[in-house]
Amino acid sequence: MTPLQGLLLLGGALFSVGLYGVLARRNAVLVLMSIELMLNAVNVSLIAFVRYITGGDATGQVLVVFIITIAAAEVGLALAIILRLFRNWDTINLDRITTLQQ
Repeated sequence: MTPLQGLLLLGGALFSVGLYGVLARRNAVLVLMSIELMLNAVNVSLIAFVRYITGGDATGQVLVVFIITIAAAEVGLALAIILRLFRNWDTINLDRITTLQQ
């Protein structure tokens, strides 16, 4: 197995675990963590492709920095939404929250 195949296998495994977390979990914080895991899996795969296909060009690494920045902004917004849900319904269980109106 080449190092590229190993990194892509790692990225695929991380993405699969994140996808399972999004589909199986009902806690909003755990769903958010699973989405972040999926974004990090994409980052691992992107860096692997950039390293082994283009020879380590810096453009892929810059793209990964943008992905991390967008993920950080997404976490801030999602945590604000989760806090608002908790204030309104006293739970962050996504099954118990049935409407977005109060």
